[in-house]
Amino acid sequence: MGLVRSTAEVLHRLRRRNSAEAAHIALGRRGEEAAASHLARNGHKILRRNFRAPHGGEVDIVCRDRRHNELVFVEVKTRSSEEFGRPSEAVDQKKRRLVIRGAMKWLRMLEMPDIVFRFDIVEVLAGPPGEVRHIENAFHLPGASTLRCPPPPLPIKQSPS
Repeated sequence: MGLVRSTAEVLHRLRRRNSAEAAHIALGRRGEEAAASHLARNGHKILRRNFRAPHGGEVDIVCRDRRHNELVFVEVKTRSSEEFGRPSEAVDQKKRRLVIRGAMKWLRMLEMPDIVFRFDIVEVLAGPPGEVRHIENAFHLPGASTLRCPPPPLPIKQSPS
């Protein structure tokens, strides 16, 4: 009887954890949908969602800001509340490195064209009242104040903040 009970408890815990993970993933997807809609309504053309570079690197949304003619790499952070701080506060150095690595792979695929690009964060608060906040130039390449992707070997410049 003890084995059956302990197996049932383990299965119950796994189901509970999986449903919590599924809810977390669903919240993130809804946030990305809201972010993409917000960006499109505000002059951005969505080029790709959930870009994953080989050997690491990821970008939630790659888009073109038509107003400024800039390529934008967007990290989306969604939270149900601000109980643990603003969503953008979760974009730590490790996450920024992943986004930058993904962006660099994207630019290499374009053969490093002469293009201005930037890194934005879109915060989505899903709980009532819902809110979408777009933070342009949220972070930069380490050691760069402007980002521009010129033909090699010229230095990289970033769009002004």
